[in-house]
Amino acid sequence: MGICEGRTVIITGAARGLGRSYALAFAAEGAKVVVNDIGTSLSGEGRDTSAADGVVAEIKAAGGNALANHEDITDWDAAKRVVDAAVAAFGDLHVVVNNAGIVRDRMFVSATPEEWDATMHVHLRGHFCVARHAVDYWRAQQKAGKPVDARIINTTSGAGLQGSIAQAAYSTAKGGIAALTLVQAAELGRYGITANALAPAARTRMTEQAFADKMAAVESGFDAQDPDNIAPTVVWLGSEASKHVTGCVFELEGGRITIEDGWNLGPTVDQNAKWNPADVGAAVDKLLSERREPRKVWGS
Repeated sequence: MGICEGRTVIITGAARGLGRSYALAFAAEGAKVVVNDIGTSLSGEGRDTSAADGVVAEIKAAGGNALANHEDITDWDAAKRVVDAAVAAFGDLHVVVNNAGIVRDRMFVSATPEEWDATMHVHLRGHFCVARHAVDYWRAQQKAGKPVDARIINTTSGAGLQGSIAQAAYSTAKGGIAALTLVQAAELGRYGITANALAPAARTRMTEQAFADKMAAVESGFDAQDPDNIAPTVVWLGSEASKHVTGCVFELEGGRITIEDGWNLGPTVDQNAKWNPADVGAAVDKLLSERREPRKVWGS
């Protein structure tokens, strides 16, 4: 019996890359999987539902249970239909994996409002809509006296945690998702819901374009960039075994699992009085000399 036997999982953006790996891994561990994907291009254009159907066919061929779903998770009403479809098909819902995303690589000086809004829409609104409807379902379950052991698993990025040159919009959206995860964890625990986030590094359409050399497949040995390497941690986070873990951000790459240390306080200076503007510079210089060296922005 797998560690997710009897659990129902919605995975957005599940037709390719990491989402596909998650769907196959959850199904292999006994979960019933809703494979949600509208099949857009990397930049969010067009539609092709065949890829999601293909993942479902793979799962069923291996003896698993899955349902393809082609709703747009940025649409409030459509996102509710995703949750409703999961419950109608499988009788319950336990896990939402927010994985769908797009990228519009652009230096900040060249960014357009349209590209900025499209990136925020898919990442931030997309993370909001399905999870918000799922929370409504779980709260209703709890109020009806039924036990709830639910999971929200979000997707941030190294770009969101430390920034990335030519990805101002993407970095901003992913940073927002990390903050959202902390708030969800703090607010939703009373309902039996945990919230955690992933910052995965693996070979996908997105990373092959941005980091071609690093993401190239190896001819032999351990392929650290294989997206299948990320899936086991995601599956464990979706299982009953992870109920004590919430409000965490995990960086995942190859066989490495790292937990983020968060926005912890650094050096402080306090003179217990209002500052003279002319004196602030020396205080800041002292703080800069004492702080831990921050990670560099990707590409800098």
